[in-house]
Amino acid sequence: MGARSKARKRAVDVLFEADQRGIAPVTLLAQRIAEPGTESALPQYAVEIVEGVVARSARIDEVLASHSHGWTIERMPAVDRAVLRVGTWEILFNDDVPDAVAVDEAVDLVKALSTDESPSFVNGLLGRVVELKPMLLA
Repeated sequence: MGARSKARKRAVDVLFEADQRGIAPVTLLAQRIAEPGTESALPQYAVEIVEGVVARSARIDEVLASHSHGWTIERMPAVDRAVLRVGTWEILFNDDVPDAVAVDEAVDLVKALSTDESPSFVNGLLGRVVELKPMLLA
């Protein structure tokens, strides 16, 4: 697993844990930076992802809610929600990551972490975000 892949996984861990504990992701991020515990220090890219997702959370959730037919943000499995937020941030707001890489990485994460249906759901939804990217950023 590459360095960026590991950073994405760590960012998803922070977003997921914050969601489950009902605390702000930046609060948990600050705790993880100050006291990494048994894990190694958070990679800088993981910090960038979490901060980026938090900074754009309203827009990211709006995009996801608008294009996930039949699924509200709250109804999505928590892992899928965290992965989709990371993937959407990378597609829309991080020009350093090619869109196809962002989608592939998100699908790989949910294959490892979530349900059997999650990879096709995440692939379809992020594929739609990529398709609509010019309009979403206009």
